[in-house]
Amino acid sequence: TQYSFKEVFGTLVAQKKLFDVVAKPLVEDLIRGKNGLLFTYGVTGSGKTHTMTGSPGDGGLLPRCLDMIFNSIGPFQAKRFVFKLDDKNGVDVQCEVDALLERQKRDAMPVPKTPSGKRQIDPEIADMINVQDHCKVEEVDEDNVYSVFVSYIEIYNNYIYDLLEEAPFEPIKPKWNNCNTPLRNGDFIAPQSKILREDQNHNMYVTGCTEVEVKSTEEAFEVFWRGQKKRRIANTQLNRESSRSHSVFIIKLAQAPLDADGDNVLQEKEQIVLSQLSLVDLAGSERTNRTKAEGNRLREAGNINQSLMTLRTCIEVLRENQMYGINKMVPYRDSKLTHLFKNYFDGEGKVRMIVCVNPKAEDYEESLQVMRFAEMTQEVEVTRPVDRPLCGLTPGRRFRNQAFREELSRKLELRGGPIDGEPEEQSVLEMFLQNFPPLPACELLDVNDDQTLPKLIEVLEKRHKLRQMLLKEFSKAVLGLKAMLQEFDCSVASKENQIKVTLSEREKTIAGQKTEIERLEKKIKTLEYKIEILEKTATIYEEDKRNLQQELESKSQKLQRQASDKRRLEARFQGMVAETTMKWEKECERRVAAKQLEMQNKLWVKDEKLKQLKAIVTEPKTEKPERPSRERDREKPVQRSVSPSPVPNAPPVRLRQRRSRSAGERWVDHKPASHLPTETLLQPHVPHAITVAAASEKALAKCDKYMLTHQEIASDGEIETKLIKGDVFKTRGGGQAVQFTDIETLKQESPTGRKRRSSPSTPGPAEEAADSEWTDVETRCSVAVEMRAGSALGPGYEHHAQPK
Repeated sequence: TQYSFKEVFGTLVAQKKLFDVVAKPLVEDLIRGKNGLLFTYGVTGSGKTHTMTGSPGDGGLLPRCLDMIFNSIGPFQAKRFVFKLDDKNGVDVQCEVDALLERQKRDAMPVPKTPSGKRQIDPEIADMINVQDHCKVEEVDEDNVYSVFVSYIEIYNNYIYDLLEEAPFEPIKPKWNNCNTPLRNGDFIAPQSKILREDQNHNMYVTGCTEVEVKSTEEAFEVFWRGQKKRRIANTQLNRESSRSHSVFIIKLAQAPLDADGDNVLQEKEQIVLSQLSLVDLAGSERTNRTKAEGNRLREAGNINQSLMTLRTCIEVLRENQMYGINKMVPYRDSKLTHLFKNYFDGEGKVRMIVCVNPKAEDYEESLQVMRFAEMTQEVEVTRPVDRPLCGLTPGRRFRNQAFREELSRKLELRGGPIDGEPEEQSVLEMFLQNFPPLPACELLDVNDDQTLPKLIEVLEKRHKLRQMLLKEFSKAVLGLKAMLQEFDCSVASKENQIKVTLSEREKTIAGQKTEIERLEKKIKTLEYKIEILEKTATIYEEDKRNLQQELESKSQKLQRQASDKRRLEARFQGMVAETTMKWEKECERRVAAKQLEMQNKLWVKDEKLKQLKAIVTEPKTEKPERPSRERDREKPVQRSVSPSPVPNAPPVRLRQRRSRSAGERWVDHKPASHLPTETLLQPHVPHAITVAAASEKALAKCDKYMLTHQEIASDGEIETKLIKGDVFKTRGGGQAVQFTDIETLKQESPTGRKRRSSPSTPGPAEEAADSEWTDVETRCSVAVEMRAGSALGPGYEHHAQPK
């Protein structure tokens, strides 16, 4: 497998070469007011701590960075406490007088003093910081003053601890450990975890972290070494001194320009530039089954791997956002390590990573993962930081001021007394006395001298007048000065009152602003919690949206394919439908014509039957039916079987009445006047029936059944009684109608069982050969006659051998 990196160093590379390529550009950016981040990444035991710290006689990246910083800004450093860091990741500037008072106050406090470069250096670290390269940054702004602040923290089990924090010691109250026993003096007391906050410039910082102002490389590295002794290390199966936490050494450089005279620091907070360089020694990624970790070591390894996995996830999301132009949320808050350096990944500084690889065969799989991640990080681009604004003052004012002072001091040294050839400076009193008239000679040598005294009197009078004039002018000047002093006192009093009113208003405004700030801080915490929830929800929704979009695209493609298939099937079915429609139209026309002809024939047959039934019902029979003459039968050689006629002299037989099968309902028994009682033994008997000779509407309205008794002569010459039955129902017009449903036939048969033949009694030889061609009268009469369409016997005449 091949991996490509910007620079690859061998196993025998010198620390200086590594520093020149990797860390030197970051230090140059730091002094120019830009942020930087440098961290080492790799498997446990691959040399991360050695690369960062170094070894005796050959310092690593951290001491070389400190040495380069102080070599560059050494003559331009400000005095202690001129720059003062606040608790909100900002910096203030104060004058040298306030800084002096602050130094005196700190010296008087009974707390451990800031390490001084004049003390004896710990021999354990003396070789590490003895760097002979004297590397420095070119083109340092000489009109600025600088101060360096360092802090040292560690991230252990996803908690942040300050390694420079001094544990408070109470001699009266002993310390207790987890076993409820007093701690020994040498036992380590774990400090309290710190909280991450965001300042007004949206940069992350650790609240309450100890930040020490240092003035030399030795002093800064001594602070680092003091925190290094508190860092958590443990003996594992892979490394005798394995780092169990991520350590972060933060170097802050505050710089501000000098004033226009080049003497003091410019007292404007807007002109202060605070840059930061973070040197991170990550804990090694490891597999617990190889380290044989148990208990606390297992928990530490889990937290280490989790934080490194979060770092990889953030880098991958940044790479996806830049490659695909999306705005996916980067999970910085999942780990304190990524949350602390969120600003660097968002473009607040330059980021460099050193990948340490151990060529052991046991670390093969872990090394592959490390190099794969490191190669991917090169594809992430971070925006360049914006250059700081110019102060607008004249450059080179520091050295011009120094040259002026040197020249002034040289002049003063040369001028120890009055210089020859120059007149002595006269005082104001001497100049005033010279303006008075000179006194003449006052010696009286002669008694008769009358000129000396008058001259003297004249001069004295002139001096008196001049004195009076000066007194008047002096009094006037005194009065004017008094008036000016009174006006000045009045203006001062009014200004004092005005200042008091302004101060009271400002105090009220400040109190209101403090209250508002507290409310806003609470609101910010609530909104941060809500934002965190919304970010997680947005991540879930974005994932669901992406899945739904993919599903929608697949469904739309499937629908397009189905639509094209549907259009093809529609075209095919339309052709088939047109063809089938034409075919069935022709078939329906043919069937309709045949059905019309068949229905016409059926209607004709029904009309004929109805006419016959009407004739039977309405035609009156006045004459009794007579038996046909049997004289012709007697002439025949063979007589047909007939029912024996009743014997006249025989005793009367008791008639047995046959009950109709439909008895039990309300009937209209319609017996026409032509009805004759037959001698048959079975007579129809319908109980609860209304017997009428002619059908009437009144009788039909009372009953729901109708029966018509019809008598006719059968084919054997006997009288046959037919009972025609039907149902009575009401019509829409208010009348009654009868629908015939059944016919019962009552007739008498001969007990001998012989049947008369319609053909002669003596059949011919042909008839004996074919008995099936002749039938008797009953068989012939029991065959139904039905009209069918297409018969040759007239309008639908056809035989069906179905006995009634």
